[in-house]
Amino acid sequence: MTQQANKPNDLVLTREVDVDRERLWRAWTDPDLLKQWWAPRPFTTVECSLDPRPGGLFSAVMRDPDGKDYPMQGCVLEAEKPSRLVMTDALLEDYRPSGQPFFTAVVTLEDLGGGRTRYTARAIHKNEEDRRRHEEMGFHSGWGQCLDQLVEVASKQR
Repeated sequence: MTQQANKPNDLVLTREVDVDRERLWRAWTDPDLLKQWWAPRPFTTVECSLDPRPGGLFSAVMRDPDGKDYPMQGCVLEAEKPSRLVMTDALLEDYRPSGQPFFTAVVTLEDLGGGRTRYTARAIHKNEEDRRRHEEMGFHSGWGQCLDQLVEVASKQR
């Protein structure tokens, strides 16, 4: 696993996984599958919606073990099946400003052949403070755990 930043306000997680990118794409873009892996355990995702098209809505509600909910909403900026998905919380559905931007996520799925994929998740922040806060929230461990869960869910798909 590589954990590096290409730009000062980026956080990056890259790993090669033993699942083909079509299955990973499906698990990323099907809300029923997304709910199964989106939140790092013991958190759960209790609601989820994703319209994988530019301008489409992405929303989710994560719940902690004590029952506290953490809702989020954003907008899909790019959806290039099965290789690239870009979303941001700076915008809502149909590119409406959110007023509460934190980061933009760029997920790339590179086919390595033989059913293997290089998975890269990049979180692009507007400033160093937001990047540092996301890192302190556990970006690498949380997104790494979610990737493990994604692989688990995607591996079961046909």
